[in-house]
Amino acid sequence: MSGRLYVVATPIGNLGDMTFRGVEVLKSVDAIATEDTRHTRKLLTHFGISTTLVSYHEHNEERAAQDILARLERGQDVALVTDAGTPLLADPGYRIVCLCAREGVEVVPVPGATAIAAALSVAGLPPMPFYFAGFLPRKPGARTRRLGELKELPCTLVFYETPHRIARSLEDMLEVLGDRPAAVARELTKVHEEIIRGALSELAERAGPAAWRGEFVVVVGGAGTADVEG
Repeated sequence: MSGRLYVVATPIGNLGDMTFRGVEVLKSVDAIATEDTRHTRKLLTHFGISTTLVSYHEHNEERAAQDILARLERGQDVALVTDAGTPLLADPGYRIVCLCAREGVEVVPVPGATAIAAALSVAGLPPMPFYFAGFLPRKPGARTRRLGELKELPCTLVFYETPHRIARSLEDMLEVLGDRPAAVARELTKVHEEIIRGALSELAERAGPAAWRGEFVVVVGGAGTADVEG
């Protein structure tokens, strides 16, 4: 009988957000597949977990997925985690989940923290329906084209963004989407957590000279909310 693959959410910042079930699963499995073994080891040390770690990231995903599948077929249980939050949501994991589905290996979700839901819950914008677009392309031309594809969607848009691109991305959103209501959630659940709400024009202006640091979730109103009232 094959083992089980557990897809385990981990904290996005505050370690107190780790679930009891998540800790139990990470203690009980035969191996934990993770993006960054050094980062995950800190989490395991905090909770007194000594389970073996194996590397699984975007650069070795094809080979590592086969290795994990072999473990599962030998009857071992494996947990899949990402550096923060829920695996597969803008993080590796899709390949191994698909392999397991194809081979009839049971995949078990162990839910918990995700920056998407956290940002939507405090953005002050309609939480449903929403469209999660992940990270926008790095290159300016590709980024504006992608925003153009999303421009007419009537639902709230959710993006992830990095500190060195947040200002440019907000400027492009303003140019392509119009001056919609939006929110920037910075460093969610961490010490310097900050939720900044306002028109895209206001947020773009603040981000330019501010040199914001940290990890970002940007929530933007959908089509039909382009005219922001003062």
